[in-house]
Amino acid sequence: MAEITTELIKELRDKTGISVMECKKALEEAAGDMEKALEVLKEKSAKAAAKKGDRELGAGVVASYVHNTSTAGAMVELACETDFVSANEEFKKLANEIALHIVAMSPKYLTAAEATEKGGEAEEALFEQPFLFDPSVTVGIRLDQAVQKFGERTTVVRFTHFVVGA
Repeated sequence: MAEITTELIKELRDKTGISVMECKKALEEAAGDMEKALEVLKEKSAKAAAKKGDRELGAGVVASYVHNTSTAGAMVELACETDFVSANEEFKKLANEIALHIVAMSPKYLTAAEATEKGGEAEEALFEQPFLFDPSVTVGIRLDQAVQKFGERTTVVRFTHFVVGA
């Protein structure tokens, strides 16, 4: 078992944004192995998201991104349960990152189920795409991590993507 140092905990926290205590617990469960600890946190994030999946979304933010050429842009509605979380700067940053992701990756659908229903491919669904800011996780997994981090159901409700001439 590798020694679990404060530097190791900090590194995991910097990668995930999850609380110090959760990072420490994950590292202990993974015997100090960073990759295993990341897997432990992914599993816990998915479980946390599933538990909160039926909670009502009553707050959120709308974020936008316009490419510097002014030829592409996106707007996204990132929802949560309370205005306390929606006012959080990290929540707003996530919404902006997702808007930039949409411009860069051009998803056509929100979920894989929507893509299938409309005759598209799962890879065209926002939640199934590797997250632009951390390709080791999908946008859907990143949202699960946000649920664990903020303690509230967090999801993209809708988005729109604009491209000049398209």
